[in-house]
Amino acid sequence: MPQPRISTFPRIRAALRFYQITSIITGVGLLLLVAEMVLKYSPLHVELFAGGSGGFLWFAPVIPAGDCLWYSQFAMGAGGCEIVSTGESSGGINLSLGILIAHGWLYVAYLAACFWLWSLMRWGLGRFLMLAGGGVVPFLSFIMEGIVAREVRAYLAEREERAAEKRAAKQASAPTDPTQEAALEQ
Repeated sequence: MPQPRISTFPRIRAALRFYQITSIITGVGLLLLVAEMVLKYSPLHVELFAGGSGGFLWFAPVIPAGDCLWYSQFAMGAGGCEIVSTGESSGGINLSLGILIAHGWLYVAYLAACFWLWSLMRWGLGRFLMLAGGGVVPFLSFIMEGIVAREVRAYLAEREERAAEKRAAKQASAPTDPTQEAALEQ
């Protein structure tokens, strides 16, 4: 597999920084999303709202509509069951919906960061899929961020060290005295 050029190392460092930032933000957003899903689809059946008649931050109950069976309350769209929020009429902002939308867009930015780093490092497709999974599997983005940052920094340091050794060896073998240069040319 081809290796990155040394001239791309500054861009790799920038891509790594962008990846680290989006990884942490996406990981936090995913944890908020999981918490929101547990609140909504567990027996608690609540959504988080801001403002409106319930106060600054409050939980509004969600109720199953229609002919929902007991198990359909725990699975989205199961058997045509729809879960209806009672907080929509309060005039508040549905933060649960906001978390869903925000995580979706943050995941798009995270995928862009993964692709940027992946393409500069010239990794295989499996590595990209593993990076992309970090925004879908809870806590994986935090784990992957640590592993990837450590590996990329070590790789860059090793390549720069080898390049410096090659330059030093090349300079050591080159004649430094002009009379030696003239003797070598003859």
